Amino acid sequence: MNGSRVEDALQVYSGSLALLTDLYQLTMAHGYWRAGMAEREACFTLSFRQHPFNGGYTIACGQGTLSSYLQRFRFEVSDLDYLASLTGRDGKALFEDDFLRYLEQSELRCDIDAVDEGTVVFPHEPLLRVRGPIWQAQILETPILNIVNFQTLIATKAARVCEATGGGPVLEFGLRRAHGIDGALAASRAAYVGGCAGTSNVLAGKLYGIPVRGTHAHSWVMSFDSELEAFKTYAAAMPNNCVFLVDTYDTLEGVRNAIVVGRWLREQGQELLGIRLDSGDLAYLSIEARRMLDKAGFNHCVVFASNDLDEWIIESLKKQGATIAAWGVGTKLVTGHEDGALGGIYKITAIRDAHGRWQDRIKLSEQAVKVSTPGVLQVRRFHDGGRLIADAVFNENHQPDADCIIVDPVDHTRRRRLSASLEYVDLLQPYMTKGELRATHCASIEHARKRVKDGLAALHSTLKRLTYPHIYPVGLERGLHELKTRLILEARSGMDER
Repeated sequence: MNGSRVEDALQVYSGSLALLTDLYQLTMAHGYWRAGMAEREACFTLSFRQHPFNGGYTIACGQGTLSSYLQRFRFEVSDLDYLASLTGRDGKALFEDDFLRYLEQSELRCDIDAVDEGTVVFPHEPLLRVRGPIWQAQILETPILNIVNFQTLIATKAARVCEATGGGPVLEFGLRRAHGIDGALAASRAAYVGGCAGTSNVLAGKLYGIPVRGTHAHSWVMSFDSELEAFKTYAAAMPNNCVFLVDTYDTLEGVRNAIVVGRWLREQGQELLGIRLDSGDLAYLSIEARRMLDKAGFNHCVVFASNDLDEWIIESLKKQGATIAAWGVGTKLVTGHEDGALGGIYKITAIRDAHGRWQDRIKLSEQAVKVSTPGVLQVRRFHDGGRLIADAVFNENHQPDADCIIVDPVDHTRRRRLSASLEYVDLLQPYMTKGELRATHCASIEHARKRVKDGLAALHSTLKRLTYPHIYPVGLERGLHELKTRLILEARSGMDER
């Protein structure tokens, strides 16, 4: 890579990110323009088919980051110059000059409705809906999925980890194992939304206002002639930030050395904040460390644990009686282990005809679960006394009856009536109108964190267990189910005739 290319890479975020899309989005946009239908209004919907981690809930995340992307959406001269350089198999330009001028003169004019960031969501229901000129709604597919899929995955993982601790604080420690700079920042942000108390990622702390935490590594201890000397030197340098990593040589001996330095700190008017365990039998070592600390009068000194943790290991340690009060979770959190991605999908569900009337669209598949749902979709959440009851997906062009009947999108024999006496709220709310962001919807990261906490509290406990969680009822409103069935039969009948 030559010098100019290095400089370009370092400046990637200084301008437009309109080219952060797949080539086929642009070739389709060119095709819509060539066919004279680029300005026709279309509706696209983002949803997912199954929870990550075989869980019982998912946390929607990424809307805050998406807002930053959308505010800067434009095609700059350098973008158009690059597109003009692309050629087809015949060596001729891939895109016509008039189309590139059309891109240059265009402004984002889409309406976007979305669930609030931090909302608990479920398969088969819309998280986000885009309506606007078909070429714009189409080209937004890739960046929307890129941002929302990953942050939703990580926020969900963080929520599961935090639930497993039973309220003990979780710090996100995954920067060194994250998927590049972008992945690290996005993961730190999403983990904080999902419930983590802080991060080791200092840049994320600066950008998002996330509390940053950290003391020293094994290399600090190994840089001195003895562990005791290392602890004493650190305490002298950072007396108000002492959490000693005690497992460099012998863990329980490390606890004894921490106690010695803890006594010295008290003489200086400071306190030993904690010790960190990073290897070995964490259940046994935490119990022994807690006993030693309490006996020495350090009852408020926190036993902190790390070492490739996830929700399953934490749950096991809790069952073994571990006395760990705070948790550092890194690799398995920021990489979304064991699911590498959320299977979010973005499908066209309706398009206006030449007369301005909505025409519903459906995608068929050999797999029933992959058949799309048509219409201008909305999701209505029913609740009773603060407890979530069920969600109904419906077509905004055909409002549900007062007594709403929902049909399981995978098994149409499973139906449920939702009484008119139940309270409800429609989850998709205005996020962007004609290309202008709605400031009231783009709430702060702290609001998103609170929404996660409130949403999980409203779920039945069986939905939050790690093993075989209960399935929350989500269904298509009966009229929408009937529309979907009719369109499937019409499409398949047309194929049979051919």
